[in-house]
Parts: sequence; C-alpha cells; structure tokens
Amino acid sequence: QVALVEFGGGLVQAGGSLGLSCVISGRTFSRDAMGWFRQVPGQEREFVAAISRSGGLTLYGDSVKGRFIISSDNDMNTVYLEMNSLKPEDTAVYYCAAGTLVRTEAAEYDYWGQGTQVTVSS
Repeated sequence: QVALVEFGGGLVQAGGSLGLSCVISGRTFSRDAMGWFRQVPGQEREFVAAISRSGGLTLYGDSVKGRFIISSDNDMNTVYLEMNSLKPEDTAVYYCAAGTLVRTEAAEYDYWGQGTQVTVSS
C-alpha cells in the first residue's frame, strides 16, 4: 500500500508563489512516477506535472509550463511543486499521485493523496 499526504496549500495573491509538498510512504515499486493534478468543482482533473524516480524525466501541463517546477528528493519520499507567477485560474484542489510510469492521464496513477486547496486571489 502507498500513502500520500499533501502539504502547503493556502491563499496567495496573483503573481505570487507557493510551494506544495507530498510525502509518500509504502511500497517503492509502486511509485516510479509521481504526478501533480488539480481539479476545480465540476471539471475534470487536470494534469499539472510529473516526474520520474530518477528525476531525469519531467512533464508539465501546457497551462503551467515555465511557471511551475516539480522536483523530488533522491528516494522520492517527498515530491515538491514550486508554483510561481500564480494566476486566479490556478485556483483548485491540488492532488499528488503515484504510479509506475510518467504519464499525463489521471487514470495511469494508482495512488492519490487527499488534496490541498490552493486559492489565488486577483
């Protein structure tokens, strides 16, 4: 079993920065890839970023490219999402997820955290 817990959500003004972290525990073979997704009520879960265990592969959603950075510690026990130049449209519940392959589709990830709210005020 793999457990994920997100930290770091909150309220920030547009143009500001915020960092999220996701602490992972459990079976390592189930988490060769980690991803961040976000969801607004009434909308589908949107891919934000993903990283491979080695850190050699990272993917970003088009809406966050150049503004967000995903990273992890060496053992991928903690995954981070640095969010810069935040916009009101970045407001959502942010989820981290664990899977075996770096993918942009939510269905490819097997384990999910409970989510943390990020609100960007204009």
